[in-house]
Amino acid sequence: MRPVSRRTRTGALAAFTALSALLSTGSATAATQLNGDWAPFDRCPVDAPAMLAADGIDAIATCIASGSVTGSITLGKSHVTTGTTDLQLGVIQRSDGTTSLVAPPEGALTADPAEIPGGLLGLMCPSGIPLVSVICRQLTDNDLNRVTATIEPAGAPRDFNMSAAFSTGEPILTIPVRIHLKNPFLGDKCYIGTTADPVLLKPQNLNAPSISLQRFAADGTRDDAGEMGRYTFAGADQGDAAFAVPGASGCGAGLLDWAVNLKTGLPSAAGKNSVTLDDTSTYFGSPYDPAGLAPHEGRKLSEFWHSARQ
Repeated sequence: MRPVSRRTRTGALAAFTALSALLSTGSATAATQLNGDWAPFDRCPVDAPAMLAADGIDAIATCIASGSVTGSITLGKSHVTTGTTDLQLGVIQRSDGTTSLVAPPEGALTADPAEIPGGLLGLMCPSGIPLVSVICRQLTDNDLNRVTATIEPAGAPRDFNMSAAFSTGEPILTIPVRIHLKNPFLGDKCYIGTTADPVLLKPQNLNAPSISLQRFAADGTRDDAGEMGRYTFAGADQGDAAFAVPGASGCGAGLLDWAVNLKTGLPSAAGKNSVTLDDTSTYFGSPYDPAGLAPHEGRKLSEFWHSARQ
């Protein structure tokens, strides 16, 4: 990591710490186990063509990982406590000041599923509508009542603002998502938001994280003179309370959209929804001296990553 570029990298890391707020209701995915200080980057897309093409001078390839174990999301009248979350991305930083993102093959966002409090009873019941009343009377079985929510990407992140990464209260970027509601009565295509009309999250720093730097060897072993460097950002809360939420669609083949919307207060205007992720831990790793690996910095990063696989 060249000293001249550390401020730029610090800003990028703070920005992507905020992305972890999206993970609050995702679906966890198994990942490769890595040794030592490489461990947080087990899904970094080091073999993506854009990452491999980085030369260490005009383009620098880096890995970002961010996660938390607690948080919450409020959509209309529904409030969900979230579980363990994980965000990972590859980042290409260019000498002209531009930045591009590279997602892992399975997507950048994963997390433990979150359960909707009260399940389907909480979403739709009681109701004076015959169709819904029939369903409500059948919800004596926990499996039939249980509703899980999964956040899914609904478009590419955009509107990245590097300067906002150094401050609080300013949107860092925009991330389109949709929320997949799963229950036997709702079917497999029940969503809040769509790819055409997504929930647009604009996370921001709620407080500044503490920052530390670790050096480690190519295989992940801690080494104060190692080839790799890792910034650790800890203790930052991230959130957004200014996004709008569209109504549900595809629930019960569309027949139950109105019932979900009525009970949950959707669609919900901006200012009535929020997402918060508590006490995030975020890691930002790249070769400590990218220029020293030119013109193959991206390929060396991939080589180092694979050498740390357990």
